[in-house]
Amino acid sequence: MRHHRFWKYVRSSLWFVPVVCVLAGATLSVGTIWIDNATDFKLVPQSLTGGPDAAVAILSTVAASMVSLAALVLTITMVVVQLAMGQFSPRIVQTFLRDKPSQIAVGLFVATFVHAMLALREVQFAGAGSVPGLAIVVAYLLVVISVVVLVLYVHHIGRSLRVSALIELVGNDTRKLLDGLYPESLDGPVAQTDRIEAPASGVVNAIDRARLVSLAQESDCMLELMPALGAFVPAGAPLFRVHGDLERLDVEAVTRSVLLGLERTLDEDVAYGMRMLVDMAERSLADSPFLDPTTAVQAIDRLHDCLRQLARRVFPDGIHRDPAGRVRLVVPVMEWDAFVHLAFDEIRLAGAESPQVTRRLTEALNDLETVAPPERLRTLQVQRDLLGKAVGKVVTDKRDAAFALVADRQGIGVTAGAAATLEPST
Repeated sequence: MRHHRFWKYVRSSLWFVPVVCVLAGATLSVGTIWIDNATDFKLVPQSLTGGPDAAVAILSTVAASMVSLAALVLTITMVVVQLAMGQFSPRIVQTFLRDKPSQIAVGLFVATFVHAMLALREVQFAGAGSVPGLAIVVAYLLVVISVVVLVLYVHHIGRSLRVSALIELVGNDTRKLLDGLYPESLDGPVAQTDRIEAPASGVVNAIDRARLVSLAQESDCMLELMPALGAFVPAGAPLFRVHGDLERLDVEAVTRSVLLGLERTLDEDVAYGMRMLVDMAERSLADSPFLDPTTAVQAIDRLHDCLRQLARRVFPDGIHRDPAGRVRLVVPVMEWDAFVHLAFDEIRLAGAESPQVTRRLTEALNDLETVAPPERLRTLQVQRDLLGKAVGKVVTDKRDAAFALVADRQGIGVTAGAAATLEPST
């Protein structure tokens, strides 16, 4: 138990990897200096490294810059920890302290610092002067590697602050612990012969439809993708339903034709872009409908624009055929009604008390009704009725309720003067 406690402490510490790197840097410096002194001829000519003055300047600059980089990485790590504690959970600190890229970045910078400082002692000014040529060349190489690692570290930290990355990090650790503590499984039912399971968990980011149609045609079957684009799939969950002979199908090639990622992306998922706009609007209305309704109006502007472009577009039915006209692939797709509900439902519920939000929603509905074909008008009319009911529940004064349902592209803008014609409540 004592060894387990010590190993747990080492794994959760930020210092262990940098300390090992310091020892490695010192060993590297001693080794290169020994090679320089052990050979009768110079492995690296002084014309490449420069004289003693140049060597001192180079090594001093390297040492000073590595200290600055190490301090920068530690500062960024601490700032990220504080942001993660405030935004996500105070229990996320341990996860960041065990973050290996951060430890390796700090370790490489301090190792380069130690190497440069030890090499600096070997620069001799007496006589013709001598410099540790191999040690200086190694310092050059370490500097180049350090610059690359710094860029990669900044990229890593930026990606680590995403909610999906943090959730995936904790989820992976939990999955590994689960597999270690509960290795045995119950005798389950016989695997279904018409399903292809997901090899790993993730969100459906992209679908190679042409490749799937080709694979289905080769095996004379039909594939039905069960999760929609942007949906999360647990590992081992059904990914495809196969209508035909599964044994003739290249299952590995089929699963590779669906890209699973950490989170939804805008590569193919139009609904995700609208989802982000709705999230921005909801966040501005979360604490109070009157805190930042202007941000919500700006999000509605973009949602209105997207729906206006979609209003007269042909939506794919998700059915893909081979050149002979036979159905080979069926994919779940978003339709007009789903896009309208996605764009308006949550904003309507969150911003019913804000006249700026409700007036902008009314204007969007009015405009969409002028361009949408007759078969797509019913969903817009339902939204209008629901908006009126939502406003009626939270606004008791009839004059305020009437004002809140007047169409205004600015929320409360040029048409707000129409309020003067409203009859006062009795």
